[in-house]
Amino acid sequence: MEISNSFELLKYLKEESLLEKYPEFWWPNENSFEIFLGAILTQNTKWENVEKSLANLREKNLLSLEAINRVDLETLVLAITPSGFKNQKSIRIKKIVSNILEEFFTFESFCKSVGKEWLLEQKGIGLETADAILCYACRQEIMVVDKYTQKLVSSFGYEFETYEDLQAWCEYGINDNLDKIFDLYGYEISLNKLYCRFHGKIVEYMKTRNKQFNKGKK
Repeated sequence: MEISNSFELLKYLKEESLLEKYPEFWWPNENSFEIFLGAILTQNTKWENVEKSLANLREKNLLSLEAINRVDLETLVLAITPSGFKNQKSIRIKKIVSNILEEFFTFESFCKSVGKEWLLEQKGIGLETADAILCYACRQEIMVVDKYTQKLVSSFGYEFETYEDLQAWCEYGINDNLDKIFDLYGYEISLNKLYCRFHGKIVEYMKTRNKQFNKGKK
């Protein structure tokens, strides 16, 4: 199979019915602050480990800016231990939470006003994490691309030197074919929701493909 743009990739993935058992915006948690924390905690670990950390934080009532800001570092470290790099992540979470409170006052205001540049200035926040926060927690019109995206488009013969180039390719094909996408979905899907589901389809497709590949090696 050949594709000439990201719209054709989306169309192909949509035919696979990959997200039928997932939430509307694919990310497994719809609480914006939990998504924010999850985007940071998922660095260099499996999502299953992040879920354990989030459950610990939920049990300790530590799922707000104010609670994280008040809690002592030792308690936070213990709560997020399942996610790995517990000391480093705890320090960075405490710092960014403090900065959000100082700059934006509330998490709601942060979600409405924050931009990528501000996030990238925060210790431990790279391009993918920043975009995950902006797309899934803040519901901004930004497409997240990751190692799954890179591997999938590479299998179709597309290679990109930078994260930004891959992201631009994904976003351009979508924006340039919105009318066709509305026809495909049967309604005028929002760009944010579209980016969420496109990224989700890529991730779930690649996970399924990897499982099939590994099964075939046995």
